[in-house]
Amino acid sequence: MQANELKIKVMVLGCGLVGKTIAGDLRKNFEVTVVDFNTEILKEMNSNGFRTLQADLSDSNTIKEIIKDHELVVGAVPGFIGYNLVKAVIEAGKNIVDISFFPEDQFTLEQLAIDKGVTAILDCGLAPGMGNIILGYHNANMEVHEYECLVGGLPVEREWPYEYKAVFSPGDVIEEYVRPARFVKNGGIVIREALSDPELVNFEKVGTLEAWNSDGLRSLLKTMKIPNMIEKTLRYPGTIEYLRVLRDTGFFSSEQIEVKGIMIRPVDLTSKLLFPKWKLKPGEKEFTVMRIIISGIENGDRVKYTYSLYDEYDPEAKQTSMARTTGFTCNAAVNLLARKKFDQKGLILPEYLGTDRDNFEFILNYLKERNVDYQMKRGVE
Repeated sequence: MQANELKIKVMVLGCGLVGKTIAGDLRKNFEVTVVDFNTEILKEMNSNGFRTLQADLSDSNTIKEIIKDHELVVGAVPGFIGYNLVKAVIEAGKNIVDISFFPEDQFTLEQLAIDKGVTAILDCGLAPGMGNIILGYHNANMEVHEYECLVGGLPVEREWPYEYKAVFSPGDVIEEYVRPARFVKNGGIVIREALSDPELVNFEKVGTLEAWNSDGLRSLLKTMKIPNMIEKTLRYPGTIEYLRVLRDTGFFSSEQIEVKGIMIRPVDLTSKLLFPKWKLKPGEKEFTVMRIIISGIENGDRVKYTYSLYDEYDPEAKQTSMARTTGFTCNAAVNLLARKKFDQKGLILPEYLGTDRDNFEFILNYLKERNVDYQMKRGVE
């Protein structure tokens, strides 16, 4: 039975660049309603034939009310309201796939999801998300010794002064630059400051990029017993220097300071100033690059799997690459739930989705059909 024959109602909470892409793709098979607080965004979506609803998605009671007639919910809001949104959806007894990457501990929602008998798939985007799914598959089929994920999204044209554009809210991007990075080395968790251990890495079609420690392992730190795991963020060379200057000066601080008798958080001002500088122009080309290396023992051999992704802005669909690579991964999970290919209850991390070969191949094929194609190479060492 196909998903469109099920007439399943899906509500997408949050309609930024990624939320729009998620909604547009899901509409092919589901009855989709998009929800946001921004009336201009909703007006645009409505003009394109979407069912729309304006609502304050920071209010738990509002969320519970608007989702009551929908079988599935997708969370695509900024991280700072993501945790409370997911909690409200679980309390309402609805299944959810979420990409908000909120900073709070996901596992505090585990018992609630079990008690409510719902499936809550969290962090189901690009990284975290697809990287976890790939690792989950290989961890179920071999003895993994090392996992490395390098990932970033960048504009094709390097424009002074930042050579960067954001498809997520500036606050969520800044969080990557201040949140301590956790990785695993020789079986122990190491904590370093964000932007640490920079290295230059070469990528086909892109050239040389700068990589640094970021806190992208998230749930893998708890769910995987792998001796060496690390994730690094990619930017154009030179980025780390100005980010450190801004951070160490205090521009990313959440501690309030007094300015002419008014208390403000520096990070709020910084986000306000950076948004127009980081905003993509209409039709501006950007790309996503990702490299995942998994090595260990498989059937007695020392092997290394390398997954490579290069994806660009889709001018025909007017979809950013980061929205595509993030949103389509999310939607693959939505389809798994809708088609009852995955029915495990409780808190579900993306690595759990990858443990089943059929589901893993379904996700890869779902992405490939949308021209998000992960190239895999296997080598024997």
